[in-house]
Amino acid sequence: MTELHLSQDPESDRVLSESSLALLVGMVLDQQVPLEWAFAGPAELQRRLGSPLQAASIASMDPEELVRAFAGKPALHRYPASMAARVQELCRLIVDRYGGDPERIWQGVSSASDLRKRIKELPGFGDHKAKIFVALLGKQLGVRPEGWEEVSAPFGEPGSFRSVADITDADSLARVRDFKQALKAEAAKEREAGGTAQAGDAAKPRRAAKTAGTSKAAKGSRSPATTK
Repeated sequence: MTELHLSQDPESDRVLSESSLALLVGMVLDQQVPLEWAFAGPAELQRRLGSPLQAASIASMDPEELVRAFAGKPALHRYPASMAARVQELCRLIVDRYGGDPERIWQGVSSASDLRKRIKELPGFGDHKAKIFVALLGKQLGVRPEGWEEVSAPFGEPGSFRSVADITDADSLARVRDFKQALKAEAAKEREAGGTAQAGDAAKPRRAAKTAGTSKAAKGSRSPATTK
């Protein structure tokens, strides 16, 4: 068993290491919350449900009961109701398509592109998150169909420290966090620059109108003698 260290909490990481479903649930929750919070969620959900996470059990739960498990204090996510629905949808797909065994998603795939396609089809996994999960499977869990680095680029690059796929200890977590903060700062600068440019463009018609108005006023103020 590969030991994961995504949440930096020993018990939560043990659950992630032992349960592929818990790992998938953590990936679903890794959105708009700190990643440690997201990846600690599956262990807490397991504790609240009173049994190991099973796709069939969660798929058949009363949706309101599952929402209550997500919403109990402390909530498992900023948006517990929507995330409970998404996790249940994920479990139903695993039951319907993979017989309730989440590892069948990546076992026996024909190619790396097929692997990414399968993961991208999971509820809560867009193209970006699918690439990260392919990188995580390759870097830490030994799931490496030919071409996995390419289909997961740029997250499959060795030593990139771009995503959860690179977190193996506290130091790597800090490096990934630094990378994400740098991306946010760069995006904020671009938004600010774009806002300044838009404000300048918006001011041009006003200046033009003002100039035109001044010209008209000047023309209208000429004496009849001058206009002959």
